[in-house]
Amino acid sequence: MSVNKPRGNTQRTKAEEGVRPGFQLSLDWESIFSSPKSTLAWGIFFLMTGIILEVSFLSYIITGLADQSIVDSFGQESIRDAGRQTRNFFGVLGATFSHIFVYRWFGVGALLLPFVPILAGWKIAFGKELLPLTRATKEVIFFTLWLSALMGYVVLMSNTENTLSFVSGGIGYMVNVWLFDWLKWGSILPILFALFVFVIYFYDAKAVLDKWQARPEKGEDEEISVEGASEPVITGEKEQETEPTVVKEVEYVSVVNDTYDDELIPAVEEIKEEPVVKNNHVLEVLNTEEVSKLASTPPIVPFVPAPVVHAVPELELELEVADHLTAVEVVDIPEDEDINASILREFGQYDPMLDLPTYRFPTIELMSEVIENQHEKVTQEELESNKTKIVETLGSYGINISKIKATIGPTVTLYEIIPEAGVRISKIKNLEGDIALSLAALGIRIIAPMPGRGTIGIEVPNKNRETVFIRSVLMNERFQKSTYDLPIVLGKTISNEIHIADLAKMPHLLMAGATGQGKSVGLNVILASLIYKKHPAELKFVLVDPKKVELTLFNKLERHFLAKLPNADEAIITDTKKVIFTLNSLCIEMDSRYDLLKEASVRNLKEYNAKFAQRRLNPEKGHRFLPYIVLVIDELADLMMTAGKEVETPIARLAQLARAVGIHLVVATQRPSVKVITGLIKANFPARLSFRVTSSIDSRTILDMGGAEQLVGQGDMLLAINSEVIRLQCPFIDTREIEDVCEFIGSQRGYDEAYALPEYEGDEGSESRSEVNTDDFDGLLPEAARLIVTHQQGSTSLIQRKMKLGYNRAGRIMDQLELIGVVGPFTGSKARDVMFHDLNGVDEHLRAMGISG
Repeated sequence: MSVNKPRGNTQRTKAEEGVRPGFQLSLDWESIFSSPKSTLAWGIFFLMTGIILEVSFLSYIITGLADQSIVDSFGQESIRDAGRQTRNFFGVLGATFSHIFVYRWFGVGALLLPFVPILAGWKIAFGKELLPLTRATKEVIFFTLWLSALMGYVVLMSNTENTLSFVSGGIGYMVNVWLFDWLKWGSILPILFALFVFVIYFYDAKAVLDKWQARPEKGEDEEISVEGASEPVITGEKEQETEPTVVKEVEYVSVVNDTYDDELIPAVEEIKEEPVVKNNHVLEVLNTEEVSKLASTPPIVPFVPAPVVHAVPELELELEVADHLTAVEVVDIPEDEDINASILREFGQYDPMLDLPTYRFPTIELMSEVIENQHEKVTQEELESNKTKIVETLGSYGINISKIKATIGPTVTLYEIIPEAGVRISKIKNLEGDIALSLAALGIRIIAPMPGRGTIGIEVPNKNRETVFIRSVLMNERFQKSTYDLPIVLGKTISNEIHIADLAKMPHLLMAGATGQGKSVGLNVILASLIYKKHPAELKFVLVDPKKVELTLFNKLERHFLAKLPNADEAIITDTKKVIFTLNSLCIEMDSRYDLLKEASVRNLKEYNAKFAQRRLNPEKGHRFLPYIVLVIDELADLMMTAGKEVETPIARLAQLARAVGIHLVVATQRPSVKVITGLIKANFPARLSFRVTSSIDSRTILDMGGAEQLVGQGDMLLAINSEVIRLQCPFIDTREIEDVCEFIGSQRGYDEAYALPEYEGDEGSESRSEVNTDDFDGLLPEAARLIVTHQQGSTSLIQRKMKLGYNRAGRIMDQLELIGVVGPFTGSKARDVMFHDLNGVDEHLRAMGISG
């Protein structure tokens, strides 16, 4: 019979049920904290806590004095302000904990404390002990206190408590002050006595001493280790007399277990007898009476010179009685991953730098000292004068300025203005010439509007320019600690910051500039940046120098950084035909690298090399460590004039595809016309760098915008990348500095030869051209070739009209022009491609073919 309780007692009833025996909470906290996921999470938490504390304590040793005032004033200022000023590696939190544990409590002895959570976290997360946790905890606690006391004695006796008080901590120092009052200089004795007592009791030194004193002398019983047994077997006269001959004839089978490779295990003849396990390794078959003797007398294991292997089916059944004994361990053939893991454990990661273990990176001392400018860059009077003239000039055209701000750079000063509401930006931009006239400046560049700032920028050249030396940028901390794959220093920005770019992410760079504006110096700076940061095993250069004098200084790096065709005489490529072969060879290298990436199931060179370093790729299958390859062409215009399509096609192909396999291009030209920088090339170079050019048309060709014609020269340049244009001052590197760097590297041990590119023999068409009988050619062929190149139109009707020839003869001449490589193949209704862009180039080609006229 049930009784309904009143509603007012419901709350009391639930409380009573909360303490009712056997009541289960809805959340099983024990299973939550004991689940594998929670165990791993807690283990990682303790690991991270220990690592954070250890790094914080180590950082405090270096930055503790600088963070002292910040920690003392903690709570009086905001966390954000304190965090910005703190120099500890883990910020305010690390500085606070370090101040408590190191400065106030234990000194350098606190460095031992984080090992406790590290060991505990490892055991919780992975189920294995790096060291016995309980024992290690006791050791850490003792040595933390003892080391603090010892350091306190050193600090007190040396009177360095004002500078080295953090070494002992507050506890160690105060203990020594108290001991010094009692014992003076003898206060070290209790500290050493504490260490002595700890060693005696904790490490059981007396037991070790007794064991050493109880060693058997000559003639007494000796311990003889029997192969295959885990405990020594004692043999002697007394044992042999008291032991009856109960040893049966046993045969031994080879069993693989978890401790030894091969154990001798006696085979059982009768199942009635009980198996007895000795130390999990030696199994003897004894009867019940023999089992009783086992506790008092060690067994005698007979030595079998040549054990006979018998297959005994009953053995496996009897071994299953002992759960802790592994009867037979099945050894599987390891797969590729297991083999790779074992090789990695044995040999470690592959390091390509070990090919040149004695290689030394060039030092910064090879660069010239930075010479400070004697004159002030921009005086305050010059700033105020320019501001006034800009405001007055714009005011005369009815444009009022609400605010103006100046930023001084190495070459130009940026004046940012904010016009009043209602002023059109285009109206200010059209006054570029008027502002330049009023300031009497060399070139004014107006940026309207400034990206992301909401202002209009007016760049005015400084009267006293600052020279940016290569040493100052290479010494910069940002460059020294850069983690880019291919870091290159491009110069200083208007705000005097070092601009560093990653060539691997660009991924190609197109440079242009008129003669004498710093283009070759910029190439040398890029090469020097890469040489200072990369090992020869990680980077190779392919240098193309049609002018034959700009890049020859790098010839000494042939056995370190340069790559060339097999059997090539020089590593610096100057001949046009060899340039064509080299570019096509790089295309072959690109295709072969893509095949390797496909087999390795990776997407780029960085992933491939990381997988190879982990020894997960087999060299016997063609895999190898792949260095970055940077192709540098100093003058593209000359190559386009002499080779045309034969150069443009492989360059465009490399620019389209080679990024993922670590091949990058740096191409420079002094004539950025549309005939040199064609649409096919331009579309595949997202990063473009322009020095001063002669016209706005050239600026638009290289940058897709004007402004490069307004630069002031001598390394002043514009970098256009990712739809952003940055004005930079290129660093200056002298010829002597390049010679010193190359001499420093060239004098070291290098590879046996330059990095070999795949061999390229040329296509069948080029071979057939060399075997052509020119005697059958039309006499008007040279004139027709010049006509085609002049009009840049490979049309048979053009030859008909201009040379007044019939269609058949004009067609034969066009076929002969295709045969010698002046025009491309037939493309239907479209005109044929013209392979040359200059009359000098086609004349040289005709003379090489033996055609005169």
